[in-house]
Amino acid sequence: MTARTAAPSKVRQSSPWPIYLTIGLVSTMWAIPAIGLLINSFREPRSIRASGWWTVFGHLFDSTAWTLGNYTRVLDEGFGNAFANTLAVSIPSVVIPITIAAFAAYAFAWMDFPGRSWLFALVVGLMVVPLQMALIPILRIYTTIGVTGTYPAVWLAHAGFGLPLAVYLLRNYMGSLPSSIIESASIDGADHFAIFWRLIVPLSVPVLASFAIFQFLWVWNDYLVALVFLGIEPNVRVVTVELADLAGRGEGALNLMPAAAFVSMILPLAVFFGLQRFFVRGMTAGSVKG
Repeated sequence: MTARTAAPSKVRQSSPWPIYLTIGLVSTMWAIPAIGLLINSFREPRSIRASGWWTVFGHLFDSTAWTLGNYTRVLDEGFGNAFANTLAVSIPSVVIPITIAAFAAYAFAWMDFPGRSWLFALVVGLMVVPLQMALIPILRIYTTIGVTGTYPAVWLAHAGFGLPLAVYLLRNYMGSLPSSIIESASIDGADHFAIFWRLIVPLSVPVLASFAIFQFLWVWNDYLVALVFLGIEPNVRVVTVELADLAGRGEGALNLMPAAAFVSMILPLAVFFGLQRFFVRGMTAGSVKG
């Protein structure tokens, strides 16, 4: 008797074009408002009032329809200073919580000490504390010690609000690293600081970059914390406060708002696209062990 082998069944593969078409359609719908904002940022105020942004496609190469004056005015009227102030707020507000959280996460993941689980649960529980509930008590403390309206005030506020999430993400990631590398380093005589600095930190670059993206975007786009703790004085204004001031001018700033919005978007986009290769790895690592 001859054995007959069954021919492998052919799996019918569906065409990927409907998926591509759907993704392209959704992406286009999301991009249309940004495209309109970008076009209006290069138009004269009278043109913006007279017609919609889509009318420029009828005279796309007419040089009289475009101008860089909106960006020049935005940068000359205080937005350049606000951009620098926001950068001065954002960088320390990212570095401080990442530094503290990295040490704390290593301790929670690889060091044994009394109450470790309870302390970690407490830190995670702080993520549910509403930001608005803490503003007045912190503001009273700042007023008492005389730091209201200074950069350290907003640095500490952003660091405190960002630490619970940072510790949670970093601890989960560091805890998922192979224990063999920690044991090998301990056998070779490395102490906890050497293990942390030479092994854990280099291996944790994806999750550090992921949190840096989150924290930077949060601080850069923050309005409430900067308004409460830093104020509205021109020498300390951040971009969100400056944008709110422009919006309050009404028709007089109709051509400046689009330009100001794109100036404020440049650095966050650069940070996101520069670190995006770490983003998914850092957010998903530690979710599944083994």
